[in-house]
Amino acid sequence: MSAQRGSEMLLKIKTDTGAFTTVAGLRTKTLRLNARPVDVTDTASQGWKELLPGAGIRTAELSGTGVFRDAASDALIRTAFFDQSAQDCQFIIPGFGRIEGAFLVTGLNYAGAYNGEAQFELSLASAAVPEFVAL
Repeated sequence: MSAQRGSEMLLKIKTDTGAFTTVAGLRTKTLRLNARPVDVTDTASQGWKELLPGAGIRTAELSGTGVFRDAASDALIRTAFFDQSAQDCQFIIPGFGRIEGAFLVTGLNYAGAYNGEAQFELSLASAAVPEFVAL
């Protein structure tokens, strides 16, 4: 993968029409892929930790911070949080690929300084097996 601009990374959420819309106003976006291993270390391990391949829990987490730019995508995220309903989302990394699947909004924060813009921060966690599509 060659160097890419961070602004080209996109977080998209599926609308009622079935189309994906970009979550507007995000200044920073993060994708975290995690795998919790299962420790099977015992006295026969000779002092070395042993992990059981393929047995742990894997998760994909999306997060972002930004400013309010689009009432429609803001409403989609807010409704998904309060309903605690899984939403079809895409996270696109140009030159690398796309992670797509059902995600649950696990965190939604709003903040604003007296002399600054109103900001929001959101966190999403995979609610099912996500799909990776190479670009």
